[in-house]
Amino acid sequence: MKAKALGLAFLLLVTLTSSALAQKTDPPRDLKAEATAIPAPPPITDKSTPTELAKAALAALGGDNFKKMKSSYMTGSANLYAPNQAGSIPGSFAIAMAGDKVRVDVNAQPIIVFKQIYDGERSFSTLPGIEIPAPSKFGLPVLAKFDQPGYKVSAIPDKKKLRGFRIVDPDGNTTDYYIDPATARVSEYIIPYQGYTFGSTISKFAEVEGVLIPMSFTQRFEMPQGAYFAEYKVKSVKLNGPISDDVFMIQ
Repeated sequence: MKAKALGLAFLLLVTLTSSALAQKTDPPRDLKAEATAIPAPPPITDKSTPTELAKAALAALGGDNFKKMKSSYMTGSANLYAPNQAGSIPGSFAIAMAGDKVRVDVNAQPIIVFKQIYDGERSFSTLPGIEIPAPSKFGLPVLAKFDQPGYKVSAIPDKKKLRGFRIVDPDGNTTDYYIDPATARVSEYIIPYQGYTFGSTISKFAEVEGVLIPMSFTQRFEMPQGAYFAEYKVKSVKLNGPISDDVFMIQ
């Protein structure tokens, strides 16, 4: 059960970006090397509709740059906390994404080492019982498609100072978003999946090639034996690089 829960934790991890992998041999881009200003999103007021909130949140992520992003490759560190345990399990992660394709590699030796692959049609994991859904169906990537036919945007109660709205895709997949009204940035989102409820809180962003990338975030999910908690810090990001199909090959 612990292995399954830790594996499911990384399902949220892959929903924080929305594209692909550069070639394995390409070095990750220095996050300080370049940044272009993202235009200010539409202002948010107490009368903003759920659709207006979604539009502002997408603009804050980079708008068209976010929607047109072709590739992403992220690496960083992770600290995983099991229920009723004060100490964390330290590790590292790497995520490659290309449209609906995704690969996640996690190294938290000696407790857990695994990889997960979704090749656009099939799912594979070195942990039994763990499946990756199409990353475009949950989390931040859904914002790029909220105004397409079949997507529904509706109101949900605000959370303290954060404004809330819900997006449901044509297949019924749901993500609840809570955004900072001052910046329109997504501060938190919640995803129901496979009978579980996952929550992610983003505390730090960085702008890379006109796209806002979550750099520091936490995740929490409830299990019958208690809550699992994880902290992630992204150390390098590469966007819109060439892609190698064999990265997502399931053997």
